[in-house]
Parts: sequence; C-alpha cells; structure tokens
Amino acid sequence: MKRLLTFIVVVVLLGWLLFKAAVWWLADQRLAEARDAMESIGVIERGRISSGIEGRLLLIGASYQDFRLAQSVDIGRLVFDAGSPLALLMVLADPGRVPAAWSLRAENVELSLEATMFRNWVTTSGEATPALFAPVCGPDHRQQLGSGDLVRMGVNGIAGEALIRQTPERLYLELTTASTGSLEINWPGARVDVMNRERMVQGGDGPMTVTLRDGGLMRRVAAYCARESSVATTEWTSIVMDAFRQALNARGYEASAQLLALYRQWLTEGGELTLVLDPEQPIVGVPVQRVEQERPLGLRVSYNGQAVPDVYLKEVEPPEPVVSEKALQPVVPEDTNNRMAGWYPAEVAKAGRWIGHTVRVTLSNDNVVEGRLVSVGEQTLEVARTVGGGEIAYPMMIRAIDMFEVWQRGQTR
Repeated sequence: MKRLLTFIVVVVLLGWLLFKAAVWWLADQRLAEARDAMESIGVIERGRISSGIEGRLLLIGASYQDFRLAQSVDIGRLVFDAGSPLALLMVLADPGRVPAAWSLRAENVELSLEATMFRNWVTTSGEATPALFAPVCGPDHRQQLGSGDLVRMGVNGIAGEALIRQTPERLYLELTTASTGSLEINWPGARVDVMNRERMVQGGDGPMTVTLRDGGLMRRVAAYCARESSVATTEWTSIVMDAFRQALNARGYEASAQLLALYRQWLTEGGELTLVLDPEQPIVGVPVQRVEQERPLGLRVSYNGQAVPDVYLKEVEPPEPVVSEKALQPVVPEDTNNRMAGWYPAEVAKAGRWIGHTVRVTLSNDNVVEGRLVSVGEQTLEVARTVGGGEIAYPMMIRAIDMFEVWQRGQTR
C-alpha cells in the first residue's frame, strides 16, 4: 500500500512538472511568434511565465512598446484562463483551437504620459478630416487637447485593469482606470479570432452596448481648457460645439438638436453614457435622415440612466474646403485696456522659461515651425504640433534658429 501511494505521488508530481514545462515551452514559442509578427510596429516583453493547474497562463511583468509612442504599456500581471489544463495545452499548441469560453485579464496596467506621446518621426500625409472630438485647449483656437494638457492637469499616467471575457453567447470587454473613467462593451454573438489579423473580432448577432463613464474627467477638461483659451466655460463650449458641427458637415452630416444637446452636456458635466451601436452598419448604426425623408427613430442612448430620444444625423452636402487668410492666424481674444495678444520676439538663450507656451520658430532655411514648446536642451529644442489627434515633436538645432517668438497675452503694443 505504501509503495502504491508513493507511486501515485510520484506520477502526480511528474505529471504536474510535465504540464508546467509544456505550458512554459509552448507559451514561449507562441510569444516569440507574436513578437516576430509585430516587430515592425512594436516590441513585446513577455516577462516571467507561470501557469496554474486549473488552466491558467500568467505573464508577470510584461510590457509592450509601440514604436509610435514615447512610453511603453506596462502590465503587472496578465492572466489567460482557458477553463481547463487540457484546453490551455490545446490552444497553446494550436492557437486556432480557442475554447468556446475563455478570459484574459490584465492587472496593474500603466501608461505614463508625457507632453509629447508620439515620436517625432510619426507623420501624416494629406489633409485629414477634422476630428469629431477635438476640444480647443489653448490661446490659438486651432490648438487641441493633448497629452501635455493632461499632464498639466495632474493626469501623469493612465493606470487600471482590463478584462476580455469570451463566452458562447457574447464578447465582453471592460477597461477601468483610476482617474480617467471606464469603458464597457457587451456584444452578443461576437467572437475573437486570433488567427485573422485583418479582422480579429467577428461580427455578432446584433448591436453592441457601449457604456462610457468619464470619472469626473470632463469637468476638469472643460475648466482647464477654458482657462487656457482665455474664455469663459460657456464660450469654450460654444467653440467646441462649432468645431463638432463643422467636422460633421465635412463628413456630409448634420446633428439633430438632441444630439447637440447631449454632446454639450457631456462636454461640461461628463457622467455615464450608454449607446447601442452596430459596427456592421454604416456609421456604426447611427440613424441618418436622408434628404426629403421622415425623421428616423433615434439611436438608443441613455445618459446617467435616463433615455435620450431623437439622437440621429441628417444628410447634408459637405461644404467646399475653403480656408481664408484670417483662419490661418491665431484666434485669441484681445485683452482690455489696450493690452493685446500676439507674437513677441524672445531670446533663444532663455527659451527654457517658455516651456509649455505656444511659440514660433523661424529657421535659417526660412522654414517656420509653430506649436507648443516642450523641451529645451543645450543644443536642441523641441516644438510639438497637433497632427491627426496627437502631438508630434519636432526637434531643431538651436544654432539653426534665426528667430524665436512667443505667443503672449497681455502685452502692450
């Protein structure tokens, strides 16, 4: 009996060690393949591999560095739960054999923010369509909210947890952060297909429910950006609303009165917003009133638990892209008592005192760079411009600068 018991213990121990070794080796192989597949856009650091006999794979201390970003996404613990040891071994051996039910949880996820989150080589070509959500946040009303503004507001990083749960009935996604709100997506019938790189999420049986909570961030953004733009909050809201209308018009649409009211309320108060969207439909399922058609049923929307009716778009002719000479100049209200706002020359040697301000740099080759001054070194300085919804830094040699100007308010002409 003692020998039998010893034999059983040895077999169980060997089986457990073989399982752990097989999971480690297979996980290392799959992660190496993922690293090779993504080597053109970023770097994956897998951290330490561990596993549980209940069918869980753990990565501890993992990170992902996207080449376009200045900071990496650090993950304290990444847990993949296949539901059983056999299911875990099967999916590691063949990623196409994903079980019907599984979950992936990322804990202690952190992304540090900098004044310029995009690398200076990130560029865009052509004229981009105006962004729908682009709050004005500076004395020049073309200046939009960026990562530098969040840092100055005290949001030095994004930290929280993420969860993806797949069941035979639905796909559920949850992203929760400490100070910037949360996002929930519930999509019945949708499935993740890891083998399809072009479309990893296959369409569901119907629309998905999206719940967005701002965590008080929008009130802080409204107050900060209004102050930076030298206007009252109500006037700042009107400026942003005008930009929203123009962005919709550029796409050939016009917002209903209720949609405009909802967007204005969200800008200034934030809160909980729940929408029922359909990614399989044009404009993610937002109803559109065609020319000479009756008013459609509105999008299913609720704000702080209350249903909001008549949220839809109207089809209009997009305007011709005309840019006036006046629009190319900074639009900033003038100070009272004959104290004006404008460009003022400054010494390059003392450029460090203007970090965070809007500056204009004229180089010896007659090129002019205008944007936010983000850093000043011994030989170079960097100016960030808003491109494609993010800030891109342009480094310049100080010795190549012919003129350095600062946009200031309250200077006597």
